[in-house]
Amino acid sequence: MTRDNTPDTGRGRPPSPSPSLSSAGRPPTNATALPASAGGPVTGDPVRPPSAGTARGDRRARSVAGAGPGAGEGMPPAAVDDAGEGMSPAEDGAGARGAAAWPSAGGPVTGDPVHPPSAGTAHPPDALPAYAASDPSPEPDNGPDAGGGGARPRLLVLRALGLGDLLAGVPALRALRRAYPGHELVLAAPAELAPLVAATDAVDRLLPAAGPGRAVPRTLDWTGPPPDVAVDLHGNGPPSHRLLTRLGPPKLLAFAHPETPEIEGPPWYAEEHERDRWCRLLRAYGIDADPTDLRLPRPEAPSPAPGAVVLHPGAGAPSRRWPVERYAAVAEALRARGRRVVVTGGADEADLVARPAKLAHLPDTDVFCGGLSLDRLSALVAGARAVVSGDTGIAHLAVAHATPSVTLFGPVPPSRWGPPDHPRHRVLWHPGPGGDHGHHGDPHGHEPDPALLRITTDDVLDALDALDAFDALGIRDAPDALEEAP
Repeated sequence: MTRDNTPDTGRGRPPSPSPSLSSAGRPPTNATALPASAGGPVTGDPVRPPSAGTARGDRRARSVAGAGPGAGEGMPPAAVDDAGEGMSPAEDGAGARGAAAWPSAGGPVTGDPVHPPSAGTAHPPDALPAYAASDPSPEPDNGPDAGGGGARPRLLVLRALGLGDLLAGVPALRALRRAYPGHELVLAAPAELAPLVAATDAVDRLLPAAGPGRAVPRTLDWTGPPPDVAVDLHGNGPPSHRLLTRLGPPKLLAFAHPETPEIEGPPWYAEEHERDRWCRLLRAYGIDADPTDLRLPRPEAPSPAPGAVVLHPGAGAPSRRWPVERYAAVAEALRARGRRVVVTGGADEADLVARPAKLAHLPDTDVFCGGLSLDRLSALVAGARAVVSGDTGIAHLAVAHATPSVTLFGPVPPSRWGPPDHPRHRVLWHPGPGGDHGHHGDPHGHEPDPALLRITTDDVLDALDALDAFDALGIRDAPDALEEAP
């Protein structure tokens, strides 16, 4: 399928120079922790209990309850390496890889529905409503009973992707929370992401949903009346649009696509940065969104390796994996300086973790094979001295926790998935003579991309030295004004 590839001349980040060791964001505002329940939008326990008014205090939630078998199948426990970093989130790209859509991982749910099912509320697939952007601003939202009859109106957001995708979408989720304070905000996303969904303090309920790779779930386990508002933060193509329109929402916020002309949304720009893309979508509908609003609260759990440098050699495809021998060389050099080094990986990356650990003679206590739970991974990253990884989910987690990071890019440039511009985040990107636009690697390739292979161990060690110089100032959690720091 085709996409609108109109250049985004208003893109906020210029391409990184080549070769580059650039400092990279403005630390976004802090958020209050919020646990997530994945009981679904109409059943089970809410992520955020309904409350009168819009106050958002300390909230506690539960793990996914009642999700059927297969909830979040196809993703490692921490959902780190299939986050899709370095790829456009449009589901058309997923379909092009030959991944067939499969049912939502939500499965059956338990408990009484919040809204009892009603007949005749959903539009049949062949009678899709029109969604015009002529009056884009959200309606006045006067609290949880704004829907009338005592029923709280509901807003459904589709982003059934990975860890990095969720974290890049946090600014948009928080913008929707502010725009619709009285609505119950329901996020359709993989069940494994519940702890971080909770931490955004933007979501009331998690509806477990996932497809293979980056494909769109075939169905959503939504019961009862249609959502009052639906938002497509998943992609720009007909599969995600139609998944939501089948639910019959009176308002749908989504990008325009020629195969869904009933949606009069803004155009899709393929080269746009992921954070900026979804904020621009919401602005087109009159909703203010801040792409720097990325920070998550520090986890309550202790780090399993406080003060360590975390090396994460995995990524969703071999083309985005720096050679493990180079990770081992970095680990050896750091240990020679007296640093503690730990290696992490997903559930299916035991060899990627074991090989550099063995080459660098790391003790078993510093090797985290088998995939940490998101709670433990989040605590590890939040308490780390630095995180070194490719373009994958853990790099976004470092940004969320204001942890110094070195991110190795290739084949996709940091102008699309890189961290915000801040001296605590260092980007390594060597695309070659053509720069960002001259390098067109395959983010799903079976061999490490040439741009990634141009990054040397000395590049990584120099970047870590630069982070040490910044950390020595004692302003790791500094606000935006410190962008001139070394």
